[in-house]
Amino acid sequence: MHFESLIGMLIIGALAGWLSGKIMQGRGFGVIGNIIVGIVGAFLAGAIFPALGFAVGGGVLASVIHATIGAVILLFVIGLVRKAR
Repeated sequence: MHFESLIGMLIIGALAGWLSGKIMQGRGFGVIGNIIVGIVGAFLAGAIFPALGFAVGGGVLASVIHATIGAVILLFVIGLVRKAR
């Protein structure tokens, strides 16, 4: 992995985490937490979308949309787990 792709992944993850925090009504975790949620959300969406037959496309905007949808799913699941306790 190149250094530029790592920086790009962190930026897209941070943006996706921030967007998902806004979509899920303030359930963000701060800057570092949002980066982690965005990156994990991107991996989550990367596993779920192909199994369902969805394709987002290529490019930066598609990557942000992809990661944001995954991060929203992740925040939703985290919210369910928190309510269950």
